[in-house]
Amino acid sequence: MAAVTPQMVKQLRDRTDQPMGLCKQALDESTGDMEKAIEWLQKQNSKMTAKREGNETAEGRIGVFADNAAKIAAIVEMRCESAPSAKSDQFVALTADLAKAAATTKTADVASLLVEPLGGGTVQTRIEAVVGVIREKMVLHRFQKLEGGVYGGYVHHDGSVGVVIECKGEAANDELLRDVAAHIAALNPPYAVTSDVPADVVEKEKGLVKADMDADPKNAGKPANILEKIAEGKLRTRLSEIVLSEQPMANSGKYPNTSVGAALKKAGLEPVRFVRFKVGAVAL
Repeated sequence: MAAVTPQMVKQLRDRTDQPMGLCKQALDESTGDMEKAIEWLQKQNSKMTAKREGNETAEGRIGVFADNAAKIAAIVEMRCESAPSAKSDQFVALTADLAKAAATTKTADVASLLVEPLGGGTVQTRIEAVVGVIREKMVLHRFQKLEGGVYGGYVHHDGSVGVVIECKGEAANDELLRDVAAHIAALNPPYAVTSDVPADVVEKEKGLVKADMDADPKNAGKPANILEKIAEGKLRTRLSEIVLSEQPMANSGKYPNTSVGAALKKAGLEPVRFVRFKVGAVAL
């Protein structure tokens, strides 16, 4: 049996980020064998996860990852029990690691992702390691992977909202794509481009425009072609409220008098779709 020294305890803590007392206990239980001590800690973390299984996870954080060289991206929602834990360095790092794992996975469901390899263990053991440190239930609530496009991402400073945007184009413009993703996080438009708007929604908007114009006495007696152009302009204005590409950039100081679509077009990009996650929101 190897004598457990303070240096061994520190080494185990550095490798696992577990509490010093627990690391000492793990080494004592494993007769000083470092690898067996790590296995012992993993078992304790699994027990902690099971013990807290019934606890509510109302807090959390969104994580995003994009690799434009590989043309992949992902967004994840991690849940935990308390707001302070959601803002902890360990939880932030965990969420970032899981976003990267989600981007490189071949699976589409959480259960399958949890058993995939990550950092010498699995995604599940990576989560359990942080559970062992913070002592709270943690759940990978949902994720979505995107591939084949040009990607940008943004996570709000408190981690409550995150966005991944996909575009067509030859090269990424990381700063612009982040700004557009931040725009989406703030304004939450329902549609990426006008062609995404369902026909019934367009017809409804046309009806509202017509009703508005019919009620305006200034339109009385105007030629049909002029009224048609006015109606088209009003429809574009109404659609700009719900379509990302038509909206003025939220950061008007940086992008004055510029729509999202125009800003992207200038950079050789065209919006395709986006995914916006908010902690606690119901997944559609």
